[in-house]
Amino acid sequence: MRLAMHRAVDIPKARKPRRKPYLLAAVGLAALVAVTVGLSRLRPAAPTVDKASVWLDTVKRGPLVRQVKGTGSLVPESIRWLTADTAGRVERIHVRPGATVTAGTVLLELSNPDVQLQALEAERQLASAEGDFLELRETLQTQRLSQQATVAALTAEASDATRRSQANTALFQKSFVGDLETRQTQEKAQEASQRLELERQRLDVMSQSLRQRLASQQEQVERLKAVARFRRQQVESMKVLAGEDGVLQELPLELGQWVTPGVLLAKVVKPERLKAELRIAETQARDILPGLKAQVDTRNGIVEGTVARVAPAASQGTVRVEVSLPDALPKGARPDLTVEGTVELERLDDVLSVGRPAGAQAESTLALFRLLPGGDEAVRIPVKLGRGSVNAVEVVQGLAEGDQVVLSDMTAWDAVERVRLR
Repeated sequence: MRLAMHRAVDIPKARKPRRKPYLLAAVGLAALVAVTVGLSRLRPAAPTVDKASVWLDTVKRGPLVRQVKGTGSLVPESIRWLTADTAGRVERIHVRPGATVTAGTVLLELSNPDVQLQALEAERQLASAEGDFLELRETLQTQRLSQQATVAALTAEASDATRRSQANTALFQKSFVGDLETRQTQEKAQEASQRLELERQRLDVMSQSLRQRLASQQEQVERLKAVARFRRQQVESMKVLAGEDGVLQELPLELGQWVTPGVLLAKVVKPERLKAELRIAETQARDILPGLKAQVDTRNGIVEGTVARVAPAASQGTVRVEVSLPDALPKGARPDLTVEGTVELERLDDVLSVGRPAGAQAESTLALFRLLPGGDEAVRIPVKLGRGSVNAVEVVQGLAEGDQVVLSDMTAWDAVERVRLR
C-alpha cells in the first residue's frame, strides 16, 4: 500500500538539454582572437635610459652667433730658413738655439776643398779670358789703324789723280796736250777713286767685325765673371750668417756632420711678431673669409684677432686659417705654442636654436628624441636644421620654443620610437 502511494506521488523531472561541442569551440576561438587583437594593440614597453647619462637641451628663440672652432699653434710672421747652398762638413758652431742674433752673426762654418778648388779654377779662367780680350782688342785696333792709313794714302792719291785729269782736260781743250795723254790721266783718276772706295768698304767691314768680335769676347768674359762670382758666393756661403735680427730657433746640426745642398741649417725668427695658424674642419670652413673677427685662446689669456688668409685647398680634412694678432700678447706666448681659436662668421638676431646634437651637420635633417610634456617619455621626431655654430644650431622645422630634446648620441636606440628617461 505504501509502495503504491509512493509511486503515485513521484513526479518525474525534466532533463536539461546538452550543449553542442562546436558551440563551445566557437566561443573559445572568439575569446582567443579577442585576446590576440587586444595584445597586438598594446604598445610595447619603452626601454629605459638613464637620464643622467644623456645631454638634454631646451629649444630657445633669440640671437645666435655663428662660430667655428679649431686648434693650431702660434707661428712667427717673419721666419728665415737658412739652407745649404753647397755640400760641406760642419767645422764650427758658434751659437745655439735660443740665442739672440743680428744679421751679421756667424752661426756656423762649413768646409769643402772641392768648392774652393772650383772657385780658384773659375778665377783662373776669368783671368785668361780677360787677357784674351785685351789681346784681341789690341790686334783688331792695330789692323783698323793700318787700314785707315791705307785709306788716307789712297785718298791723297785719288785727289792728285783727279787734279791731273782735270788739268790735262783743260790743256787738251787748248790743244796743248794730246788725246791719249788726257785719257790716261782720266783713267788713272777713275782707278784711284775705285781703289779708294774699295778700301773704305774694307775699313767699314773691318770696323764692324771688330765690334762683333770684341762684343763676343766681352760676353764670354761676363759669363766667366758670373761663374767666378757664383763660385765665390759658394765659398762665402760656407760661413753661414743669420741674415737678419731675431732669435735662433733651430740649428739641428753637430760638429763633423756632412750636409748636402738644400739641407736645413738653421731657422731665425722674430718672436715679437706672432700669428695663429688654425686647423678648421673642411665641413665648417666654407664660410670663413679674410677680415672676419677671431678669438685665440693662448691658455694664458684670450686675444682678439682678424682672419688674414684662408688656405685655398684642404689637407687631411682640415683647412688652414691664418689669424693676425696684435703686437701685445699675454705672457708666455711664444712660437709653436698650442692654441685654440674661434672664428665668428655672423650674428643671427631672432632664430630658433638648440645645442648642437651629436653628429649633426648644418643644413641637414636628423631624428631627435623630444620629451613629452609632463612625463618622462621621449619620442623620436624628424628635425630639420639650418645654419650651425660651434655649440648650437638653428632649428628650421620640427621643434618649437620650449621643447626639450636629447642631444646625446642615441644610435643604440635606433630600433625604437620612444624611450623612458629615469
